[in-house]
Amino acid sequence: MKHALTLAAVALALAGCAAPAAATGPAAAPPGISARGVGTVTGTPDTVTVVLGVATNGSAAAAALEDNNTRAAALIEVLRGSGVAAEDLRTSGLSIYPTYADGGTISGYEVSNQVTAVLRDLAGAGALIDAAARAAGDAVRVQQIGFSLDDDAEQRAAARADAVRRAEAQIAEMAQAAGTSPGGLLSITEIPVEPGPQPFAAADGAAAQESAVPLLPGTRDVTVVVEVVRAIG
Repeated sequence: MKHALTLAAVALALAGCAAPAAATGPAAAPPGISARGVGTVTGTPDTVTVVLGVATNGSAAAAALEDNNTRAAALIEVLRGSGVAAEDLRTSGLSIYPTYADGGTISGYEVSNQVTAVLRDLAGAGALIDAAARAAGDAVRVQQIGFSLDDDAEQRAAARADAVRRAEAQIAEMAQAAGTSPGGLLSITEIPVEPGPQPFAAADGAAAQESAVPLLPGTRDVTVVVEVVRAIG
């Protein structure tokens, strides 16, 4: 029995002295050449998004709200009556807050209601905005106008292809400068692009009623950024 215990102790000692197994982990990425390419294609906007506000005042909150509801409903009715789809209309802001006299006491209340409308008939959008503004009267506020492409898939595909070509050209240039050549493709990643600033316009009710609102959509850039990685040689 003593001999058996001695053999077991020796076996345990040998096991403890054995070299630990090599740690496993992610394999190192092969060396590569990476570059980012930017592709931009210009298109003509066919959609305008406008934010129309209705601002009313009253000595009591209820009176200011009632007046606002009447004017905002008239504005929305003009938009709906001109064929703007229900899914292209939404309330984007509603507030009721007090106004103050010089002494700091409450002198009344102001109610603001914002409606965002997506207008897909660009040719008639100016006249429609004008008609909606007239329905709300002096309480109207044209707060923001932005132009966009309803479907930019074609422009985006062209911009993406251009971005890849530009990235590949940079990789070829870097490889040549380093005295080597690009190898197999390792990855292509599209990098999200932050949207650029939107055109902005603001006008009071009187200015909006002078004539049909002139709209100049200009052009819209569609930009895609990609990162291409190729092996070396």
